[in-house]
Amino acid sequence: MESTMANDYYKTLGISRSASQEEIAKAYRKLARKYHPDLNPEDQSAKKRFQEIQTAYDTLNDPEKRKMYDQFGDGYEQYRQGNPFGGGGRTGGAGGFDFGDIFGGAGGSGAVDLGDIFRQFGAGAGGSTRSRRTATPRGPDISGEIEVPLRTIIEGGERQFRLDRDGQLESIAVKIPAGMEPGKKIRLRGQGGSIPNGKAGDLLLTVNVESHPAVKLVGNNLEMRLPVSLNEAVAGAKVDVQTPKGTITITIPPMTSSGKRLRLKGQGLVNSKGPGDMIIEVLIKLPESISPEAKETIQGLDAAYPKNLRDSIQW
Repeated sequence: MESTMANDYYKTLGISRSASQEEIAKAYRKLARKYHPDLNPEDQSAKKRFQEIQTAYDTLNDPEKRKMYDQFGDGYEQYRQGNPFGGGGRTGGAGGFDFGDIFGGAGGSGAVDLGDIFRQFGAGAGGSTRSRRTATPRGPDISGEIEVPLRTIIEGGERQFRLDRDGQLESIAVKIPAGMEPGKKIRLRGQGGSIPNGKAGDLLLTVNVESHPAVKLVGNNLEMRLPVSLNEAVAGAKVDVQTPKGTITITIPPMTSSGKRLRLKGQGLVNSKGPGDMIIEVLIKLPESISPEAKETIQGLDAAYPKNLRDSIQW
């Protein structure tokens, strides 16, 4: 018959009495992460709560202890010492029960590897508790940002940067994978904050792209402002354009105005979302100076324009 328990270990861990070993371990890791004294150094109530959680876990995680607890409650330990009525050894009476024969000796140390809490959240509870070790304290993670050239974002490569660590500048190299999406993070293990007698945390770098005078990255697409001469815009031309896949020749149609956009399919950034496009925006570039004869010729072009050229932009 199940006894009434002063301390309900199932309630302490927030689980049902039919919970599996995996559910017990999962509940423990969640609560330990919340109430562990190392994470709540100023909160004495958290320390007490963690002790209750640890006791509940040590009992329910061990199948033999859990069986005894389910029958005798949180006073089950006295039954593990022999006669629960204080006599020790075998009890008298017709039955002649030996509680040691019925329940056996203590099984399992109940120790837990805090690495399961602080390094492997969500991992299943596997293996014997006898082999688990106390986790090494770990320093805090550090967050930072770096900018890399557009070419490195596209092709991948190594980027050097300097980290100010306790007033000392330290040079660190980070590998940028090809097709890296700006805004994504790279984790450098062991490069974060340190603590005495512990191991260092990680460095989390947000990768951004450096600005480029002619090309910008918009999602997976590369947008380029392509300068052309007035003659090329009027007469049309073949123009070489550099893309991530190499140099290709594109056609500027005759009578192309500034702002005209030409799309090159599949010539953009290639990443997990697939290849983007390259979008060419034509920019008519005038010379810094021209001869009087050329100026007179250009002025003759005014006759080809409609009289109300700017009507479309009036409010």
